[in-house]
Formats: sequence, structure tokens, C-alpha cells
Amino acid sequence: MLNIADTLHRWCREARPFALATVVDVSGSAPLPVGTSVAVDADGNAAGSVSGGCVEGAVYELCRQVLHDQGPPQRAWFGYSDDDAFAVGLTCGGEVDVLVQRVDPATDPHLGLALDDIVHDRPTAVAQVVEGPHGMVGRMLCVLADGTASYGTLDGGPTDRVVTAQAGALLRSGRTARAELGGDADTCPDRLTVLVHVAASRPRMLIFGAVDFAAALSRAGRFLGYHVTVCDARPVFATAARFPHADEVVADWPHRYLEQTHVDTRTAVCVLTHDAKFDIPLLRLALDLPVGYVGAMGSRRTHDERLRRLYDAGVTEEQLARLRSPIGLDLGARTPEETAVSITAEIIACASHTSGLPLSRRTGPIHRSAEDLVTSGGSAGR
Repeated sequence: MLNIADTLHRWCREARPFALATVVDVSGSAPLPVGTSVAVDADGNAAGSVSGGCVEGAVYELCRQVLHDQGPPQRAWFGYSDDDAFAVGLTCGGEVDVLVQRVDPATDPHLGLALDDIVHDRPTAVAQVVEGPHGMVGRMLCVLADGTASYGTLDGGPTDRVVTAQAGALLRSGRTARAELGGDADTCPDRLTVLVHVAASRPRMLIFGAVDFAAALSRAGRFLGYHVTVCDARPVFATAARFPHADEVVADWPHRYLEQTHVDTRTAVCVLTHDAKFDIPLLRLALDLPVGYVGAMGSRRTHDERLRRLYDAGVTEEQLARLRSPIGLDLGARTPEETAVSITAEIIACASHTSGLPLSRRTGPIHRSAEDLVTSGGSAGR
């Protein structure tokens, strides 16, 4: 539902009832991920998408029906049709499972309150029950960044506590995902499946080195949704005018800035200075932090010398194995813009635990679930 958070927030403020259709499970090459939603109000206005176009008409009609009937939530499954690929179905070959429910903000304000936090960039998780006991499916529980339940309730007891803990963990990781919970009489007697929609702060891209490549990379990072910081120890080069696409430009020694700023497992650290007096203390620190990506620019010769210096500085072999150097994928990039594509492609592959190989050289589904990537060691395509 986060793909249409602004629209839903407005409809909730206007106390406008609507039907909400949410992708709660996917398999194969489904075009949009779990958590994506479309909403339809009583006037027939629609927002969002659940399939990129191929089943929107059928979902729209189901939303109109659920909204009119004011009945319980309904599930609908859409898959590829061998007999008629252009009938209602996914021509990409995937399958999607959609939950459609009626939401009335006037009688149930919890979603509207959570959406207010979300549109104001306050980290929030919305746990939506997609499978479970009768009467609980479709109910939502909202959790704030401190791990406390803020709006809504499921049973007012153990189920709330279990779902709150799971939603809080996913919020800390910044990841929307399904979770199978319950079945334990001591903690949560009912078995249920919740889809936790996570609205977290933007992941960070820290670019060190105020060079032309940094200007192109900051633009690419901003396009991908990163909060981009450019840092350089030289104030004459570290200016907002030179990096208009960066969220912030900092004039400071790179390692000193990294020591003082917040990072997490989604942070990408890109070292473009290729100057040992900056690189070595910076990389020594970065490789000891729980960041998701550390890459450094330079030639093969620069890379070999850098490894030697880092090893001499006490960096372990295990830490050195995390370093992506020379930075980027082998795309034949030469210009700053091409190099930015090469770097961001590697960051995406690293974050999704995939190989970065051409899809034409892979077999199996194009899109893989998080669970599949973990079990396969991250060797799939995009």
C-alpha cells in the first residue's frame, strides 16, 4: 500500500470509504512485488497498480464489488493462461495472490493515523493479517520505530505482542515482507500470516571524493531513492553548487565524517578519491562497520597497492573480502555517467544478493523471492 500512501492518506482524511487490493503473495515473474496495492473509491476513482496492467480490469471490478457489498475481505488469484495469454492473467508468466478489503476511515481510523506518520517520513510498519482466523483477516496493527504498537489491535493480547515484535524487526531492517506466526499456545495460539508494510527512512549512499564521477553517481543514487551525501576534505570542491543532486555536501575528512554519521546494513559507501591518505583510514573504518556495500575506485595497480596498505594497517582478510574494488560491474563504462550506472548496478546486485550476470545467461525465474535468494546463495539474475 505504500505505493499509494499519499492518495490513501488523503482519502482517509476525507473519511472516504474505499476498497484496497493488495498483492499478498507472488510467484514466478510477477511484475510487482508483495505489498503493492490498488485502491478504488465509491466514485470509481482508482489509484495504484497490482500487475503493471495485465489484470487491473479484473481487480478494479472486484474492488467495486467488495466496496458495494460491504462484506468480508476476498482473495483472488491471477495466473498465466496458456489458452489465451491476453485474457485475464499475467502474460509475463507469473502468479499473484490479491487480498481485497473494504476500508472505512470514519469507523476505523487506525490506517489513516499510520498513513499520517508515513507521509511525514516517520518510520512506520503496518502489519496486515492476510491469513488467519475468521474476522481477523484484513485487520491491521501499526508499529513505530521504537517497536511499540501505535494504532490498531488484533486480539488485544498475545497476538498483538507477537505481531508487534515481528513488525518491529522488519522495520529495523527496512524490509516489507510476509511472516508466518502463531501456533504456540503460550505466545500466540492462532496461526496467521501477516504482511508487514515497512515505511523506513531512505537508505544512505555515502560518496567520498568530490570528483566528476561523484556528480554522476549522486544523480544516479538520488534516482534510485538513496539519501545521498558527498564528502570531501577540500572545501573548494565540496560545494552544493557542484553536486545539486546530493541531499547534503560535507567538507570534512572522510574517515572523521564516517565515524560520526549513522549507517546501517542498507548503507552504500563509495570511495572515489583514489588517494591513499584519504582511502586507507576511510576504508579501514568502513570495512569494520555493518554497512551493506563498500566500493573503491582505482586501477588494478591501485587496488593491489590499496590492499597491501590496508593489510599493513591491520585489516583482516575477511574484511578485505567485503571490498568491491575496482568499483562497479564490467560494463565497459568510460564516462562519469556510464561509470555511475556500473557502480549502481553493482550496488543493486549486492543488496539483492544476486550475481549481476546477464539474464540471458541465467535459467529459472527472473524475479526471486527473498527466501529463494537466501537458500540459493544469491546466484540468480536480477
